[in-house]
Amino acid sequence: MGLRLLCVGAHPDDECFAFGGALALAAAHGVETSVLCLTDGQAAMHRGSATSGQELGKMRSEEFAASCDVLGVAQHEMLAYQDARLEFEPLAKIAGDILERIRSFRPHVVVTFGLDGGANTHPDHTAVSAATSAAFHWAGNPKRLLDRGPLWQPQRLFHQTTNFFLPDRHKPLPAPWTLALDIGSVFEKKMEAFRKHTSQAPLEQQVRGLFQLHGQKEYYTLAASLVPQPSVQSTDMFEAIADET
Repeated sequence: MGLRLLCVGAHPDDECFAFGGALALAAAHGVETSVLCLTDGQAAMHRGSATSGQELGKMRSEEFAASCDVLGVAQHEMLAYQDARLEFEPLAKIAGDILERIRSFRPHVVVTFGLDGGANTHPDHTAVSAATSAAFHWAGNPKRLLDRGPLWQPQRLFHQTTNFFLPDRHKPLPAPWTLALDIGSVFEKKMEAFRKHTSQAPLEQQVRGLFQLHGQKEYYTLAASLVPQPSVQSTDMFEAIADET
């Protein structure tokens, strides 16, 4: 059936801002990709032409779909959690919803934010990191949520991390990376996907220079794998991954 990658984010534009290189690179190498977004981003600071939260949510869901199309994402889904409120949701509830998608899509690799909350230390990013990590470990466990589909254990979990900070923002405490992913060949595609989020144009303009300077690589920390192993540096998210059905 081929290799599969699941990316789990909190907001529309996470898929390109944080993970766009990994997604585009995987698609270019024939990996089937799926993106799960937990909210429709109604609490965003930048609101485009939207006059209400509902209107902004609709706008951002359309932008999310357009961005995923640019990145070659095979399937994408947006859940109905409330933006800026994920930290107050029960962990098991969010993890159960993510686990169900893991067991359905059967990814070999799962990527999400680190517990630092990403470049902007957003609490939603921390919440999605915790819930996705729990779902990764529970998805193949016969003692967890057996009513949410047949067991499936992904082979690797990666947390996104960084080698630079956003100016005038509280600095995250990023985990040391174990994977430096060269995304030079798909960098322009990542930026094109970001531009599809027209409601967030001020953000794209703000970070464009930083991405031009630092954005030729994306950095990830291997947070879990099937077998015990030492921490080593890698440049390939799918190196030695077994292509299982």
